[in-house]
Amino acid sequence: MAALESRGAERRLRLPLEALVFSVGFSTLGAEIAATRLLAPFFGTSTVIWANTIAVVLLALAAGYKLGGTLADRRPSPRALCLCVLAGSALLAVVPFIAHPFLSLSVDAFDEVSVGAFAASLFGTLVLVAVPLLLLGTVSPWATRLKLASVEEAGAVSGRLYALSTVGSLLGVFFVALWAIEAIGSQRTFLVLALVPALVAAVSLFDLELLLVPAALAAALLIPPGTTKPAADARVLYEVETPYQYARVVERDSDRARMLELNEGQAIHSLARPGTVLTGGYWDGFLTMPFATGSGRPPARIAALGTAAGTVPRAYARYYPETVIDAVDIDPELFKIGHRYFGLEARPQLREHTQDARPFLRQTEERYDAIFVDAYRQPYIPFYLTTKEFFELVQDRLNPGGSVIVNIGHPNDSPALEEAMSTTMGAVFEHVVRDPIRSQNSLVMASDVPLSAGAIARAPVSSDLTQLAQDSAARIEGPLRGGSVFTDDRAPVEWLIDASIVSYAAEENG
Repeated sequence: MAALESRGAERRLRLPLEALVFSVGFSTLGAEIAATRLLAPFFGTSTVIWANTIAVVLLALAAGYKLGGTLADRRPSPRALCLCVLAGSALLAVVPFIAHPFLSLSVDAFDEVSVGAFAASLFGTLVLVAVPLLLLGTVSPWATRLKLASVEEAGAVSGRLYALSTVGSLLGVFFVALWAIEAIGSQRTFLVLALVPALVAAVSLFDLELLLVPAALAAALLIPPGTTKPAADARVLYEVETPYQYARVVERDSDRARMLELNEGQAIHSLARPGTVLTGGYWDGFLTMPFATGSGRPPARIAALGTAAGTVPRAYARYYPETVIDAVDIDPELFKIGHRYFGLEARPQLREHTQDARPFLRQTEERYDAIFVDAYRQPYIPFYLTTKEFFELVQDRLNPGGSVIVNIGHPNDSPALEEAMSTTMGAVFEHVVRDPIRSQNSLVMASDVPLSAGAIARAPVSSDLTQLAQDSAARIEGPLRGGSVFTDDRAPVEWLIDASIVSYAAEENG
């Protein structure tokens, strides 16, 4: 009798339950992809952050399935189901508006207790999306209960509804990843993901009061997105969400220096100071360190893997205008930013390649005198740019006597990553040296020819690079020892850096 009553109620809906199941599937997995974009400015986009996001979404949906089955037996009512969807949609719509202030407080709080990105991002994801996804997760088992007329058709009904939910999830993933994030931004993406199931639920019930919920969500699309992260003592000149990351250009009030920040904003990825191409940062080291090979001349051809807005190519255009540079970056928007805000000039010696670094090296037939690797997403470096197989590929793309220089960050002044990468580079190249150019950056250089600090000091450079060369020569020393060799099979970059952060925090609080 209860099954017949629920089927009768289901027939009175303006839209079939299949539409509701499909729309919820669309929103739940779409929200998973969109959630990583909210977390990225604070925690980055490493494997650890993705694992946390996926885990929270799966746990929330699993709890929702359990709750949905329980509620379906207690209240086999389409109206109760639709009200649950409206509640979940409303909470999902709130997420982008509370994300920035909440995650800012979360980062500060976890910094105080010295917990790494793993725990902080897990907590942030739980608070932001777990409850709305739990409520939306109730739909499939609840709808299955409402659709059943007899036990004999349970398999066919549940199979059809879960298939529809999965197809909706696939469309939601592609909608967010391939279009929405770039076209309308994170805030409006979440609002659309909330609007779709809310509209289906309200139209299904055709209750004028409940139609106010999707109407309010649609109106919220008109709210202009706020700045993802505020700039201290600087003004934001430009910000954009690209298919790969959040990027913004800020100009410092004190000296009008322009900086490119990506995602978390804890590191500067490009820097331009008024009236000079020198930065006072680690980028300047790329101008003099290649002379360590003893060639006595600047490299004729360079591959710059991880160009960002072009700080190094811009400096080479000023001091070594004949050097041909293949500038490689996976994000085409960064080249546009470089030309617009950082003085990167289009010229025959600069060839821009919008491609991931390792596939570019694998496919190119060029040979280089120097290869620069500066492809961080702070504090992580893509694991596939740290392995023995990668450096074997680098070695194959170098001319005889060529060199590779890698910018290696020190998370919280820990040397663990540099130790591992130096050991890995040493497993491929005969000679490895380091320039600890900044407290949190080292330039590690490798080559099959001897590397000499004296060759840098004697480098035939212009007068305004003389002191830079002398300083670099004075810092050059042997590589750090003690790390293990990274391979494509095992390169625990995220684990190693998180362990370094936790170890540093324990020492600070010990």
